Amino acid sequence: MDEYKYKIRECREEDLEEVILINRKCLPENYASIFFEEMREKYPDLFYVAEVDGRIVGYIMCREEMAGFDLPRLRAKRRGHVISIAVLPEYRRRGIGRSLLAKALDSMKARKLEECVLEVRVSNTAAINLYRKLGFEIVSQIPFYYMDGEHAYLMKVKLTE
Repeated sequence: MDEYKYKIRECREEDLEEVILINRKCLPENYASIFFEEMREKYPDLFYVAEVDGRIVGYIMCREEMAGFDLPRLRAKRRGHVISIAVLPEYRRRGIGRSLLAKALDSMKARKLEECVLEVRVSNTAAINLYRKLGFEIVSQIPFYYMDGEHAYLMKVKLTE
């Protein structure tokens, strides 16, 4: 068995229990189960899982949102938002997180979204470095964003020319 072989695919309803367990295990901020269900139903093309030998080992959950107004074009701007991404600790540093994020960004481009944003803990150097490799830049710092009081960086990448 090649332990580095994994598959990225859309999240299915039957995957949600495992996705929620990964969220609880990997991240201090957790969402209600109904939130995961709603995101999968509304944005199936922006919610992916990573699978190794039939086991879900990571996920990315994103949505589309309106982001202000584009005055020259007289229309609201549409952007993607990475709500949550996690990979089980024993499967990290294998390209899974990068592949999940790249797949989600490709789907956002297919939706013709103009940009993608995410929030990340200022102390999460590994994640910040990953996001930078995929073109994200720090836009601002959000004080006391997390429940434990840690600040977040708001990071953004343009998806259109």
